[in-house]
Formats: sequence, C-alpha cells, structure tokens
Amino acid sequence: MNIFLKEYLSVLKLEKNLSENTIQSYRNDISSFIFFLEEISISDFNEIKQNHLASFFKYLKETGLTSRSASRYHSALKGFLKYLLVNKYIKESPIEKITPPKLSKNLPSVLSINEIDLILSKPDVNDKLGLRDKAVLELLYACGIRVSELLNLKISSLFFSEEVIRVFGKGSKERIVPIGSSAVKWINEYLTKSRPLLEKKMKSENFLFLNSRGTKISRMGIWKIVERYVKETGIKKNVHPHTFRHSFATHLLEGGADLRAVQEMLGHSDISTTQIYTHIDREYIKQMHKDFHPRG
Repeated sequence: MNIFLKEYLSVLKLEKNLSENTIQSYRNDISSFIFFLEEISISDFNEIKQNHLASFFKYLKETGLTSRSASRYHSALKGFLKYLLVNKYIKESPIEKITPPKLSKNLPSVLSINEIDLILSKPDVNDKLGLRDKAVLELLYACGIRVSELLNLKISSLFFSEEVIRVFGKGSKERIVPIGSSAVKWINEYLTKSRPLLEKKMKSENFLFLNSRGTKISRMGIWKIVERYVKETGIKKNVHPHTFRHSFATHLLEGGADLRAVQEMLGHSDISTTQIYTHIDREYIKQMHKDFHPRG
C-alpha cells in the first residue's frame, strides 16, 4: 500500500507543485491510515469499506485529535482515494459517503493535578512494562509533548544533566523542552531496569520507548497505556494522550507561567494556538466559582 502512497506523493510534488510541508502533512496523515488498516489486517485498498473509514475517524477522535485536524485527515484521504479511483487502482471510493468532521470550538478537557497524580500512581513499577508505562506517563505530563514526538524520541535526545530533552515537532522543527526531576527519575529507572529487557538488536535502534517486541512503541500503544490507567482510576472524563499536553499547558499558566514560554515549550508556531489554554484557565475559574460560591 505504501507504493501507491509514494506514487501519489510524487504526483503532488511534480504535477501539483505542492510545498514540502504540505506533502509531509499528506504523507503523515495517509501513513497513519495505512498503519490503521494494517492493524485491522487490511492489506488492499479495494478491501476498504465505509465502516473502516468510520472506525478510523472514531479512533482519531478518541486519540484527542482536534476536529480541525480530523477534517484535514478527511481531505487528505479523499484526495488520495480519488487518485486511486481515477487510476483504476480501486473500484470505488467509500470516503464519498463519509461526512467530513464538523469543526468544533469545544475546549479540550483538562485533568486536575490530583487526577494526574492518581493516574501516575497506577502503573506497577516492579513490572518491566509497568515501569515503561510509568515513564511514558511521567514524560507526557512533564514535557507536554505530542504523541508523535514521544514515539520518535531517542535516547540521544535526552540531556538530563541539563534537565532538557530535544524534540522534533511538526515539519521536523527542533525545540528544547525542560523536563522535571520526577520524569528524569522514572525514565532513568526504565533505562536501567526495563528497556534492556525489551531491547532487541537490529530492531530497537535508539528509540527510547519500546513495545514488548522490542520495536518502537506505536501511537495506538500509547493510547492503550493511557486508557488502561485512566480506567483503573475511575476518572470519568474523556482522557487521551493529548489530554496530558492540555493539562501540562493549563497547569503552567494557572501557576503564572509566561504565555510565550509555554508557546515555546509546546512548539506552537502561532501564539494564538497557545492562547486557548488561557480560555481553559478562565473556564476552570468560572466553574470553581459556580461550584463553591454560596450564590454560584
């Protein structure tokens, strides 16, 4: 399936003259869909049905993708499947029957500090995978990085003596993000006691977080980790990996952090994207007033 993707991207570059950033965005979105298909044992685009696409968009929603990003996925897949149809690689394009995701202005959910602590307390650190999960969760909250950034994080990008990590964000843009002592402690524990047991020569490369097969942990793997421990806490909020990023930013701003410093840590190119967290802060304050004021 990746051969068709490579061919399509070449057409976009040579005939449509799209920018490298746009082509990279198409590559990432369509590759995510191909990976999803592989996970459900589909190896031929002709096997794709409407329900498979519906499941994919449901999965995107559950992983915390914004409605705007989901809409971009829809557009990318629609163009790709149309290309396959026009070139007679497939007999029909089932995405035509899928309504594009509606753009939403809903604020993302945020965990309280107590809820974060509760989730972080759940992994069994005496188990090699439990210790890995603990390190994953600690890092998600400590640095507010995207799931894609966590997946691709390498041991060589850890600079614990300087209390920072190096992250490659959207468009391979590099940034340095501070990391707290708790996350450093648990990542070091994982590196010492767990990762050597998971590592497989020729497979693990230099990636920080590995799955039970010794390869780089997947996006779905991270989602399952978060889902498992949130379920164990009994927290009823809609929590996904990106919720830790939202919580990271909101807690920093609630504590008085400078907006531009948070923008830099999150890797936002536009500060207006970071400003949504000031709205979350405001909504939180209003809710506290409503819940606890005698005349709320």
